[in-house]
Amino acid sequence: MSTSLFDPITIGAIALRNRVVMAPLTRNRALEGDAPMDIHVEYYRQRAGAGLIITEASQISPEGKGYAWTPGIYSDAQVAGWKKVTDAVHAEGGKIVLQLWHVGRISHTSLQEGGKAPVAPSAIRAEGVPTFDGTQMVDVSEPRALDLDELPRIVEDFRKATLNAKAAGFDGVEVHGANGYLLDQFLKDGTNLRDDAYGGSFENRARLLGEVLDAVSAAWDAGHVGLRLSPFSGANGAVDSDPKALAEFLVDFVSGRGLAYLHMIEGQTGGPRDMPDGVDLDGLKARFDGAWMANNGYDRDMAMTRVANGQADLVAFGRPYIANPDLERRLELGAELNDLDPGTLYGGGAKGYTDYPALSDKAA
Repeated sequence: MSTSLFDPITIGAIALRNRVVMAPLTRNRALEGDAPMDIHVEYYRQRAGAGLIITEASQISPEGKGYAWTPGIYSDAQVAGWKKVTDAVHAEGGKIVLQLWHVGRISHTSLQEGGKAPVAPSAIRAEGVPTFDGTQMVDVSEPRALDLDELPRIVEDFRKATLNAKAAGFDGVEVHGANGYLLDQFLKDGTNLRDDAYGGSFENRARLLGEVLDAVSAAWDAGHVGLRLSPFSGANGAVDSDPKALAEFLVDFVSGRGLAYLHMIEGQTGGPRDMPDGVDLDGLKARFDGAWMANNGYDRDMAMTRVANGQADLVAFGRPYIANPDLERRLELGAELNDLDPGTLYGGGAKGYTDYPALSDKAA
């Protein structure tokens, strides 16, 4: 009997009521101390029907911040704000994990404490990549290369953030190793020119990721830990000369760790699903020993077909969840989707955030 997108599944230590996942979505509405507010509580509560919610990326430290008004998970106020969110989601029967984020070089000096330069594996600026400083769009600043003796601090920040997420009532955490942010910058040879133990070979470039996964899994067992990767994507200027080989190495590298899931961006982040020659997604999935979460450009038919065929265990939907708080229900019924208002994606208040109607609201 084939599996349905709407069947329950247990991933690691997390039992889900369906396989529809709300992907992490940066919305820039944490206006006070980078802490979630009441508006976040309602936003996530409305979407608790998803099998799993992955929160918007949340910086593990002040240094990890790259955009104005994004939430963190390093202060008491942030933990308290997120606790209100998790309580609301759980009251609706939902499950929610926090995405742990360090942006690396995708930041600006105005967003860093004391106006310091952002950090990265190598001092290479992401040319033509903008960020929002709270007033206007600005090009990201030139980073400085992290010293070898600073890397344990980065790992410790991930560990502390994991403990904070646990204290905030989350069902798990997702390590953000994708989309051209710090861990992905280490993984790609276009952004990592180091000649020490953290640069060069695949093994060296993945060393920091492995140390982070070890630390996070020690803080909270691996069954509560997921990982997001984007080996094929050039998001934020992070490219690799051999993405096919990198993808194969990374899937093997993280398999056997007991992770709850691997969240794979298939193709370009938010763009074409085209793969490098010879890439076999089904073969990659077969190499991983946990749940495979597929992401990028999925519609209802594609998601249902790939889950039914065993090509994905879960499917993450991004922008459709912005305009459709009850997306999982609409997908199951084959109902029409609300249109997205692109002018309200980033910043602002309730408009375009908590005012999209559910099916019952629309009927009324």
